[in-house]
Amino acid sequence: MEKKLLITGFEPFGGETVNPSWEAVQRLPDKIGSFQLTKLQISVEYGKAAEIVVKQASLCKPDVILCVGQAGKRSGVTPEAVAINLRDTASPDNAGLLQQNVPVIPGGPDAYFATVPVRDMVKAIQAANIPASLSLSAGAYVCNDVLYTLLHRYHDSETQVGFIHVPYLPQQAKEGIPSLTLEQITDALIAAVEALS
Repeated sequence: MEKKLLITGFEPFGGETVNPSWEAVQRLPDKIGSFQLTKLQISVEYGKAAEIVVKQASLCKPDVILCVGQAGKRSGVTPEAVAINLRDTASPDNAGLLQQNVPVIPGGPDAYFATVPVRDMVKAIQAANIPASLSLSAGAYVCNDVLYTLLHRYHDSETQVGFIHVPYLPQQAKEGIPSLTLEQITDALIAAVEALS
């Protein structure tokens, strides 16, 4: 039975000209396993990024929402296990908003666990010979903001929600900073989606 996957990547941020999350997402095939994909680029803005995803989800009614973001200093692809109810970073978002010690959703639970099979996704990516590990922190920037908001919005619903962080591309990585090729990141996402079906 065919299922629907809404998969998102972010625009560039932090002075970068590319974001490997969107570069890889837009290269994905339209169908992976039993999933028909809807691909969406989202802004690096607190609140607004999640709103864009929710709006698209209301149109395409996905079975799974999987968001992908850049985590520059990581050496592998890292599915996220948990999102916290906190916005707290030293850098502003792309709209210039700086948030520190601010809840994502006032009065919301401290945290939500991802509802996709994160450990299966890690194993599938590793089986494709791409470095991967489970992450227990999505940070407190826009990536976490999106994951927490979506998990709150789709809590107790049939819609599964997950998030994957990917490293820099080689052209972004300064000396000594790890990176993966666009092909590796794309293949990792395909493996992760196959682990959903």
